[in-house]
Amino acid sequence: MTSTTGRETRIEADPALPTIRIVREFDAPQERVFRAWIEPGLVAQWLGPEDLDLKIDEWEARTGGHYRYSVHREGQEVAAFYGSFHEVRPATRLVQTFTFEGVPDGVSLDTAVFEPVGEGRTRVTVLSVVDSLVARDAILASGMERGVTEGYRKLDALLAAAAS
Repeated sequence: MTSTTGRETRIEADPALPTIRIVREFDAPQERVFRAWIEPGLVAQWLGPEDLDLKIDEWEARTGGHYRYSVHREGQEVAAFYGSFHEVRPATRLVQTFTFEGVPDGVSLDTAVFEPVGEGRTRVTVLSVVDSLVARDAILASGMERGVTEGYRKLDALLAAAAS
């Protein structure tokens, strides 16, 4: 049996900057949380909304590597995403680009920082930078919040199962 903590996912958008900051704590050590972010078999189990299946098409999580994945509903592809890993610093930092194939000019630069916060817990802070406030607002309006919060709940369950 797995349980989740119901931890809060904070999604913040500074009204003056084209950024989105996501902050979340997980009940697992930093190395295990980081591993869930970079190992394709684990990423496919938690990333994205609960009603979509994620298929990793390419995944090379190393500094200078790249990725592509697609999401499916009832066997049909509904969206695909790709990017490059700019920096993979084990257990502490992940910097990557992120592009929705449907909007190829809409690249974001995402930096995830993994910090221990005591008692075997980890805080992950993701800062996404895009080229305009219009692009940022479109991302926020896209349903991104639901995908992030549902995905993090799935990650909670995955991390809890790995601990038992």
